[in-house]
Amino acid sequence: MTAIHGNGGILRERDGHEARVSYAELFFDLVYVFAVTQLSHSLLHHLSWGGALETLILWFAVWLVWQYTCWFTNWFDPEKTPIRICLFVLMAVGLVMAAAIPEAFNERGLIFACCIAAMQVGRSAFALVQLGRASPLTANFQRLMIWSAIAACFWIAGGLTEGSVRIVLWVIAVGCEYFAPMFGLWLPILGRSDAGSEWTIEGGHLVERCALFVIVALGESILVTGATLSESESWELPALIAFLVAFVGSIAMWWVYFDTSTRDATEVIVESDNPGQLGAYIHYLHVLLVAGVIVAAVGNDLSLKHPDQPVDIAGLAVIYGGPAIYLIGNAIYKRLIYGRIPISHIAGLLALAIAVPFSFSTDLLMIGGITTVIVLAVAVWEGCISRQSRAPAARHAS
Repeated sequence: MTAIHGNGGILRERDGHEARVSYAELFFDLVYVFAVTQLSHSLLHHLSWGGALETLILWFAVWLVWQYTCWFTNWFDPEKTPIRICLFVLMAVGLVMAAAIPEAFNERGLIFACCIAAMQVGRSAFALVQLGRASPLTANFQRLMIWSAIAACFWIAGGLTEGSVRIVLWVIAVGCEYFAPMFGLWLPILGRSDAGSEWTIEGGHLVERCALFVIVALGESILVTGATLSESESWELPALIAFLVAFVGSIAMWWVYFDTSTRDATEVIVESDNPGQLGAYIHYLHVLLVAGVIVAAVGNDLSLKHPDQPVDIAGLAVIYGGPAIYLIGNAIYKRLIYGRIPISHIAGLLALAIAVPFSFSTDLLMIGGITTVIVLAVAVWEGCISRQSRAPAARHAS
């Protein structure tokens, strides 16, 4: 791994020890607790295919800002005052962005778009000012800023339009920022970033940051569970059972992700011949994994508020879709770490599919219970049965 030493002391020192997540980064993540809550409520209040598409676009936007900031603090030392100030400014703008989410496809679309553009372009511009011309990272951030500026044009153009035109323009903006790093941020004249020198990363820091965002999403699910119970007019048996089912479901999702894979992922990245690319793959994957937690939280909300009601197509989609997306994300994550997809995850997905046809003859509480039992079974299978047979794969990303 190529060492990249600090410019004026603002870059993290690569001294052979894994960088730790700072308190400033944890403080920064508080904005995303609010953002995830806004997204789940937005989906709950617009439970349709159109609402799902809009929420998906907004989720990608939120995730990309967080992801790019995570890479930024992987290189820059957040213990240094200029970097902390940059994070605090990003927090302020991010809070406005999150507040605009419920009306992002209405009258606050331009505000949302300007916040995204300001954070993405502004962060890279700040990095370039701090780096100067001599740093090995300079060319990387030049490409990053140009791609962010291209995406910003589509974000702002979408904010100035309405309806399907806004959707199309914002999908293009997401594509620019999501896929460009996969191709080394290639640009005419500037070329592409070199994964060996310009994308040098601290694997443990990156894995820990991803894990903390999963905690943020699961925390939002816990908050929804507690808040919904608190708002219930009468704590009758169905409501209390629904509360227990939702809570156990959150524990099961935590167990599936955190039991061993987060610890082993650090080792895999560190030992990889191409840690930057492997780290990017792991980071990209978490947009799917965390989306599963957000959708599952919406399903929990439905089950808690209407435990004895029959399910409709929209309710079925979120109650089964959340755990399914989450298991798919975890399966791919573990494929990157261990070199194979766990049988337990495949079995869990098959069990969810088999249960769907029977769901129309029962109520939301029972369906929530079924999905919780399935995810819990996957967690137990992984934690108690498959633990001894797992070992990190020797990864050599190309």
